[in-house]
Amino acid sequence: MIDDILTIEEVAKYLRVSERTVYDWAQKGEIPSGKIGTVWRFKKSEIEKWVNDRLSSSSKPSTPPSIVQVRNILSPDRIVFLNHSTKQDALVALANTLGGAPQIKNSQELATEILKREELMSTAIGRGIAIPHVRLASVTDLVMAVGISRTDIIDFQAIDDTPVRLLFMIAAAYNQHSYYLQTLSFFSSRLKSQELRDNLLTAETPLDAYNLLLSE
Repeated sequence: MIDDILTIEEVAKYLRVSERTVYDWAQKGEIPSGKIGTVWRFKKSEIEKWVNDRLSSSSKPSTPPSIVQVRNILSPDRIVFLNHSTKQDALVALANTLGGAPQIKNSQELATEILKREELMSTAIGRGIAIPHVRLASVTDLVMAVGISRTDIIDFQAIDDTPVRLLFMIAAAYNQHSYYLQTLSFFSSRLKSQELRDNLLTAETPLDAYNLLLSE
């Protein structure tokens, strides 16, 4: 289907990099791509898997997980329990929560851009987790919100087909690219723990969930 084919511009917008960077990656074979005539094209499913693989494997010794201090980017009031069966409703609810953070200067733009990004490509990374994320000029510092869904969200189109129950929404400023990627990698790595995921899903209060995420 044509909807499953992305242009360089669309991939650049999703990855928040320049079109030139995507072009260079394609030329070097560093990103899944193919040519139709002289024009580069990208399969949505292959780019999604490429992103998820990078998130799952990008914990490097030079950037230890401890460098991300959860208490600096999350507070108990930005952890909410959700009861939505569709990703749009869940994302809007969580964006409304994150939009109340002082670091977010335009809550409507946040919600709009989160939905746009999700429409372009799913942010579900498997294991029942989604990490919707954006970088915006209207964000002054990296901040996040967490949604714990009491019901399965079945339309995230996760690569392992597991319904999403845990959402980690991250918003950052444009000049925080490294910290942004570090934070994505940190949570992708930590959430590989089945015990942590199970404990988050059974947490009774936002404070309980917050303490779980603070613990090493």
